[in-house]
Amino acid sequence: MSRVRTRRRHLNLRFVALCLAAVFALAGLGIWLWASRGLPGEDVAVPDYVQQDFLTVNPWSRPGTPLEKIDGVVIHYVGNPNTTAQANRNYFESLSSGEEGTYASSHFIVGLEGEVLQCIPLTEIAYASNIRNADTVAIEVCHPDETGAFSDASYRRTVELTAWLCREFGLDPMEDVIRHYDVTGKICPRYYVDHPEAWESFLADVASAV
Repeated sequence: MSRVRTRRRHLNLRFVALCLAAVFALAGLGIWLWASRGLPGEDVAVPDYVQQDFLTVNPWSRPGTPLEKIDGVVIHYVGNPNTTAQANRNYFESLSSGEEGTYASSHFIVGLEGEVLQCIPLTEIAYASNIRNADTVAIEVCHPDETGAFSDASYRRTVELTAWLCREFGLDPMEDVIRHYDVTGKICPRYYVDHPEAWESFLADVASAV
């Protein structure tokens, strides 16, 4: 009888050891898959209307920090009426000297005529949305006057670009597209903070485009 019990004990120990080995193997596989999955913006080809003009890597406007998840899109306005996308991109580049002591950038800038410059790769964070830098793509939009209302061309392009990002990264336009204001309370984009009904219309247009 004692031999039977001993045999059973040995079998139980072997079974436990096999179970533990299987658990460790699965855990190892999970870690390997997680580590090798790459960044969400890796190998993503931007639309033809986007011109890539990346900032140089620097601590102030393009830190090179990996953007390990993309959970949303944040809409901004440049705050400088009647300036071009190129002028705003060049401003971000000028911050690289550190003389201003300002951290700022954006993944994309939409110009007054609907042109789009990409300043930061989709694999890196931009200094645009404070606590949401780590999981969002930022779009700055140029505007013709102090109201902050987008021109017709920039509005259409911003809708198109935002809809593309939503499709590419599986985002819900009504939930995952937000204003800078929704993160920090900053009046940005001004027109769409001052006119929340216009913001709702923008989201509806993005949802339709998606």
